[in-house]
Amino acid sequence: MKYGFVIDNRRCIGCHACTVACKAEHDVPLGNFRTWVKNVEKGRFPEVRRYFTVLRCNHCDDAPCVTICPTRALFTRPDGIVDFDNQHCISCRSCMAACPYDALYIDPHTETAAKCNYCAHKIEVGLEPACVTVCPEEAIIAGDLGDPLSKISRLIARNQVSVRKPEKGTLPKLYYIDGDAIALTPGAAPKASTHMWSQRRSQELETDIRIFRDGDAARTTYDVFHEKPWGILISLYLWTKSLAAGPILVSSLLMLLGYARAPVLFGRIAPLLALALTLVTTLLLVGDLERPERFLKVLFHPNWRSWLVWGAYILIIFSGICLLWLVAGFYQLGSLLGLLLWPGMAFAALAAGYSAFLLAQAKARDLWQSRLLFPHLIAQSFLAGSALLSVAALYLGSGRDLSDLILRCLLAGLCVHGVLVVSEVALPHGTQDGTGAVAYMLRGPLARLFWFGAVFGGIALPIHLLALHLANPGSLFLPAMAAVLSLMGLLAFEDCYIRAGQALPLS
Repeated sequence: MKYGFVIDNRRCIGCHACTVACKAEHDVPLGNFRTWVKNVEKGRFPEVRRYFTVLRCNHCDDAPCVTICPTRALFTRPDGIVDFDNQHCISCRSCMAACPYDALYIDPHTETAAKCNYCAHKIEVGLEPACVTVCPEEAIIAGDLGDPLSKISRLIARNQVSVRKPEKGTLPKLYYIDGDAIALTPGAAPKASTHMWSQRRSQELETDIRIFRDGDAARTTYDVFHEKPWGILISLYLWTKSLAAGPILVSSLLMLLGYARAPVLFGRIAPLLALALTLVTTLLLVGDLERPERFLKVLFHPNWRSWLVWGAYILIIFSGICLLWLVAGFYQLGSLLGLLLWPGMAFAALAAGYSAFLLAQAKARDLWQSRLLFPHLIAQSFLAGSALLSVAALYLGSGRDLSDLILRCLLAGLCVHGVLVVSEVALPHGTQDGTGAVAYMLRGPLARLFWFGAVFGGIALPIHLLALHLANPGSLFLPAMAAVLSLMGLLAFEDCYIRAGQALPLS
């Protein structure tokens, strides 16, 4: 058995009865929707036609929300319905980042994720979903796609049907008969500053960007607002995680290569910084949850397919290595420290880079699907670690040779980071959404932060200051300023990257 939906656009009259019935059936709060009707108009007065498109969860066979959910709060039932259990939800909003159809929201009553669940409670007693029952034109058809004799299977077999975003590989089970391509493509029909019956929120207007030119003759006259799942706390999390992994990454690499022996800086300061910043990273992650009291469910009710779970265990192991490293440094246990160098470097790289796999599980966000992201995160961590250790070395007076070595590491990290930033924005992304997200950074609302904060202030100026200092050593002001600017620039880039990835509409 495999339940699915067909929306027959030949019959839909755009009455919104499905929306109202769904809200009544599930007590959906004001401002949230499990199903809604998007209106797109084509043509110019007096020759105008309006297209109605019913949008909701697609109950995908390969649902990215189920894959990324760290606590198995979202799951696929044996009958193909993608359901949720709000008793296990920690409200991390990763499912919202992963869903290509913007089908999930945070219920303000329970502070957990919710969406269309095919009215599973009605299906179990032999009834149809509320939207199917209420539709006056029978434009919504529900049934078993696994039964070739069912009404829904016969409709799909006899008519040309379309689905939303088939390129995502989610295998959606929501089919449209006579679906309009522009109405089904997010962003293809530009939105006016106001809708037919409502004003658009200021947050939504701020993210407007025109990338699709083919739909200029069409316009969206009604849609619903969707919150961006991740904000500044996630940007800070990526930044502090780079700061946490960096000192161990740089220290272990330099010690393994035999370039430096600094018992205080590498044996004590580096693990102390790593432990403190890993704690800050954990607090940021927990603080971003709507239900922070449930954060331990990630460990005790895990979904092993989610990189949120793997990331949690990587950070725990990394913290344990840092603690042993700190003990070895304080008690001058050289043999123990030597044993920790390889695992320390490996788990520092994993701690820095696992977020690339987590962001890749957010299939909805094309910008985050970059193959360069894993090495880029490691390069960012190397940059951050070099910056922190250079400031510590200058403050402790560790000697010019050691300070200059770490500053050269910082310079190398900045150069690699700069090359990868250019690659991220210059190389083709393969999709309109990916290209549009880059345009949002380069020419949209984030342009000033990207160019002045991330590129000029965070890469070009620190490189110039470091080059001046290494050519003519003198005041400690130039290298210290370069280190601080590089860290601030890295934060600016992380914020641009997270915000741009979520800027484009999904519905």
